[in-house]
Amino acid sequence: MAAITNGIPEKTIERLSEYRRTLLASHKQGITHIFSHVLAGIHGITAVQVRRDLMLIGFSSDTKKGYDVQVLIEYISRILDSETPMNIAVLGMGHLGQAITKYFNGKGLKLKITAAFDIDPEKVGRTIDGIPCYHMDTFETKAEELDLSMVVVSSPTKVAPSLVLPIINAGIRGVLNFTSTPLNFPQGIVVENYDITTLLEKVAYFVKEGDNNNG
Repeated sequence: MAAITNGIPEKTIERLSEYRRTLLASHKQGITHIFSHVLAGIHGITAVQVRRDLMLIGFSSDTKKGYDVQVLIEYISRILDSETPMNIAVLGMGHLGQAITKYFNGKGLKLKITAAFDIDPEKVGRTIDGIPCYHMDTFETKAEELDLSMVVVSSPTKVAPSLVLPIINAGIRGVLNFTSTPLNFPQGIVVENYDITTLLEKVAYFVKEGDNNNG
């Protein structure tokens, strides 16, 4: 994945998404203003980092009361969100695919999972958690018909490489890959490989090292 998007570093984009979730939760609690050091503390970073991230997107109205929560939510949303909602498909509607769909579609974002694809006869032709599931053989045709911009790959790992060509042919612009096989795409398609096993093993390693150092 490219390190910088429109001049904004990838890590900053990730933090902006995290800030917005915190701000939305704060807004629901009736909090109208928040200081940079409070936002920083919640996310385990420095206030300097928060201010630097917000300056990068042109936001610097830190008053004596802190940032206006509603104004900052709207400002970050203008940076992160597309003008029109983006439609997403899940490729592989097993336990993981269904869990992702349930979790994601309850978030009220401008990104929405609108279709699923699988080859299992027990899933194809059904509506699962409100999402119609089509046969993977129809993906390239359906992607254009349903105006799909992105896909989440949650298929069995051994199947994942065979999905690369259909994704390219369908004109998909973004891929979030949840399998343990990294998928490579030509320039113009943004891909994020998210290997849960590797991430868990990384966390476990540092837990082990911490235990060894404290022993």
